Amino acid sequence: MTTARDLALVALDVPPGRTVEQGDLSLALAGAEVIDLVGAGALTLDEDRIVPGPPTETGDRLLDEADAALNRQEPFETVEDWLWRRGRELAAAYVDDLEGAGPGARKRGRRNPLLTGRRGPVDPVAHDRAEQRRASGEPVLAVLAAAAGVEDEKPGADQDITDDAVTTVLAAVGNAVMELEAVRQRRSIEDAAFDNVWRGF
Repeated sequence: MTTARDLALVALDVPPGRTVEQGDLSLALAGAEVIDLVGAGALTLDEDRIVPGPPTETGDRLLDEADAALNRQEPFETVEDWLWRRGRELAAAYVDDLEGAGPGARKRGRRNPLLTGRRGPVDPVAHDRAEQRRASGEPVLAVLAAAAGVEDEKPGADQDITDDAVTTVLAAVGNAVMELEAVRQRRSIEDAAFDNVWRGF
């Protein structure tokens, strides 16, 4: 299993009362894909730019799609640009893929699959492995899960990460999630102001 799939599986098990924003999770999944592709030798980072290697088959359908989607022309894409481009609707793609892998599948086509209940783990072995990784406090998954809103941030979790490429990706994910939250807040304020104008008529 990949970090991205583990993150998606953990996100499907958020407790009642906790909301995972699909956009936040999509950005975190796109970051997890970069980390997985670095681990597979499919790319390297030159500071914050993604430098693709030769096309690589990882054996994971969505990760292979990510590899195929890499910008292979200079100037290479920054990690942040990748997060926004690849992250579009990525959470839904992972949910659909995971739930299509076995029993317990939900109906497709829901706008935000994380806001609806699921009937059970699609692949119990993969689900248990992801949960064990989460419970162990594995730092990369912990930081990504916190960025996605899947669980609370664990202080110092990132201090155990020594790989510069991974650190660069996690920082970019954190910045992108904060930027997305700022956009949400701005829209909320604008919508409230618009409503107030109409109430005045």
